[in-house]
Amino acid sequence: MSSPVIPSAPEPPAAHGLLEGKVIVITAAAGTGIGFATAKRCAEEGATVVISDAHPRRLEEAADELEALLGSRPLAVACNVTNESEVQALYDSAVVRHGRIDVAVNNAGLGGSAPIVEMTDEQWSTVLDVTLTGTFRCTRAALRHMLGRGSGVIVNNASVLGWRAQAEQAHYAAAKAGVMALTRCAAAEAAPAGIRVNAVSPSLALHPFLNRVMTDENLELLRSRELFGRGAETWEVANVIVFLASDYSSYMSGEVVSVSSQHP
Repeated sequence: MSSPVIPSAPEPPAAHGLLEGKVIVITAAAGTGIGFATAKRCAEEGATVVISDAHPRRLEEAADELEALLGSRPLAVACNVTNESEVQALYDSAVVRHGRIDVAVNNAGLGGSAPIVEMTDEQWSTVLDVTLTGTFRCTRAALRHMLGRGSGVIVNNASVLGWRAQAEQAHYAAAKAGVMALTRCAAAEAAPAGIRVNAVSPSLALHPFLNRVMTDENLELLRSRELFGRGAETWEVANVIVFLASDYSSYMSGEVVSVSSQHP
């Protein structure tokens, strides 16, 4: 019997105006990861995007690329999510420029690999501060703007590691499990004001920065666990974020949506 043919990634679908007229703030939107793919897909679906990143040069390059692709330059605000004043300035700047925030996509996160017995307090704290506490700071800032309007959507970026164990990922897995719990609690508090809070939970999304935090051997192991034999393209994760940001998910809140073809 011949080996099954593993399909390559499909082409991105055409836009359908799912986010027409919405103002969306996206953190960690520079580079080639999920954040930039989300900014691009949201803009293609009709949104006005505000992009942010902790790296000013890369952020300006992302704004240049979006302007070249889409014909208009997004507001780009440098923001390190570990700095509360910078987080406040990001959301305040979006409101000053566009009058409101309809959607906040909290994408900033930091990974790494270390066995627990070798992991330092600094390694643990740094990953938790960016990935979990940073998401908390951004959720809090977004809610402060949304509650008075009685509408809004927040989409957090979690990970399947919030559910599934993986060696040398204790800090990242703990942070992402925390993002899931934060999402559910924020949804419960925000629902009376008509605000929805959900999360995506990717298994493996392919981008060049993965090799900075994961060996080729570990990446190949993760690919082998996916039913399609490949990781997701970043735009495939972005499409699910677009869905959660759109009115098509109007009854969903407190949910964590797995973006995965992973098997046990």
